Amino acid sequence: MMRFYTSLAVTTLKKRKLRSWLTMLGIFIGIAAIVSLISLGQGLKTAIGAQFAALGTDRIIVQAKTLSFGPPGQGAVATLTKADVNEVEKVSGVDRVATRLIKSAKVDFNEHTQFTFVGSMPKESDGRKLIEEMFRLRTVEGRLLQQGDQRKMVVGNAYLDDAKFGRALQSGDKVKVNGEVFEVVGVLAKLGQPQFDNIILLPEDAMRNLYDLPEEVSAIVVQSEAGQDPEVVGDRIKRELRKFRDVEENREDFTVQTSGQLLETLGTVLDIVTAVLAGIAAISLLVGGVGITNTMYTSVLERTSEIGVMKSIGAKNKDVFFIFLIESGLLGVAGGIIGILIGIGLSKTVEFIAGQALGTGLVQATFPWYLLVGALVFSFVVGSAAGTFPAMQASRLNPVDALRGA
Repeated sequence: MMRFYTSLAVTTLKKRKLRSWLTMLGIFIGIAAIVSLISLGQGLKTAIGAQFAALGTDRIIVQAKTLSFGPPGQGAVATLTKADVNEVEKVSGVDRVATRLIKSAKVDFNEHTQFTFVGSMPKESDGRKLIEEMFRLRTVEGRLLQQGDQRKMVVGNAYLDDAKFGRALQSGDKVKVNGEVFEVVGVLAKLGQPQFDNIILLPEDAMRNLYDLPEEVSAIVVQSEAGQDPEVVGDRIKRELRKFRDVEENREDFTVQTSGQLLETLGTVLDIVTAVLAGIAAISLLVGGVGITNTMYTSVLERTSEIGVMKSIGAKNKDVFFIFLIESGLLGVAGGIIGILIGIGLSKTVEFIAGQALGTGLVQATFPWYLLVGALVFSFVVGSAAGTFPAMQASRLNPVDALRGA
């Protein structure tokens, strides 16, 4: 019997092709938006998780609390110092430690001026290697900074763009940073992250002299010993720094975060953003549901005589109800299938464009089975729910009144 209901519903929808397409419009726009947004959000989380895994889960970042978002050391209420670094090095479970300074700078070259961030590279070999490993630094031209470098600099990949200074920077160029001349010795490979692709790296001693900051530290990068739980080591660091800086628990003027905590925080933010965007996209589904309801009510009015004939030859209320309900459900499913296909196409297009423009695999689209099945089920539920009341109205028509009304 259900096969008969479905066949009759399909036949009816085919007869009203234009109306069916217009009715499904809101459904597949909403489903397409939801599928594309969630797939890109999940893909971004997966890619970031893979990058954190590649960087290592044994990294711990210590920095002063800030009033605003941005690179470490910007807008800090209280600064870290070399004395804090010494305390961190004493903590049980700490393997390697690297210090970093990150400041804004005025950069002049070829009669052009840019304002950007400059970051220090540790002078100690272990600390420098830790930073190089953590951020996967490598050059496409020249070399990285080495021990003993003074008036040298390495620039991000974005400086290969002529738009920065009228021409691309290359090894051997002399560039002014806050009025002091530095020689470019290397250009970093593209990382696909604006803060790194636009950064300038200077030797730590040279940068301290440039800013007259002999003791300040913007961030302390720590690697825990093999076999040690980074979370436990991070708690030890926090406890020791709390005592050293004489601050109360939960009122620290610094933060200690492991790679896992950073990933978890970022994942939470991405989930919230994705949920908000998906909620906005769901408005299209609501509009689509209203469209289905309107179409089904109109269909009931147009097919009054048909309903009367069906009932006069023995069709029961439930038969008429299921025919209209399945019809609205099919509208939802058809809109869902089209929406899923459009959503996949949109997200893959964004992935391709981002890959070409940014040169990174961070922007990815993933399509877990539960996303596709869930979108299809959701579209069916929306369609069925929207058609329930019109179906009930159709099933309650009196056959005599229906024939008379015709």
